Amino acid sequence: MATWKCVKNCGACCQLDPSDRPDLDTYLSPEELQIYLGLVGEDGWCINYDQATRECKIYSDRPSFCRVEANIFQRLYGIEAEEVNDFAIDCCCQQIDGVYGEDSPEMVRFAEEVDLDNSD
Repeated sequence: MATWKCVKNCGACCQLDPSDRPDLDTYLSPEELQIYLGLVGEDGWCINYDQATRECKIYSDRPSFCRVEANIFQRLYGIEAEEVNDFAIDCCCQQIDGVYGEDSPEMVRFAEEVDLDNSD
């Protein structure tokens, strides 16, 4: 079974361009939306994403909407705890595909690290 994990040096989720996420206001509170929009740099990437190292500069202090945790996914998306793993994998696949492409090294690495080829 595939198990979600954050794959280092990917950063696809740090591409925050609001035009790619038109439904932000349906799951973020007004305060969270304000924080989110404040994180978007001119290039659409999070201002806390270090493109040289491909890491978050505030990872341990990142906003709750940047975290893959059952209680957060329940609150934001109505996803039950037992569905978080598959939902997170699907989200990452869609985001990596949109940012880097379906056949990108990032997608290959994600598929290998979460063991997508052996999922049932």
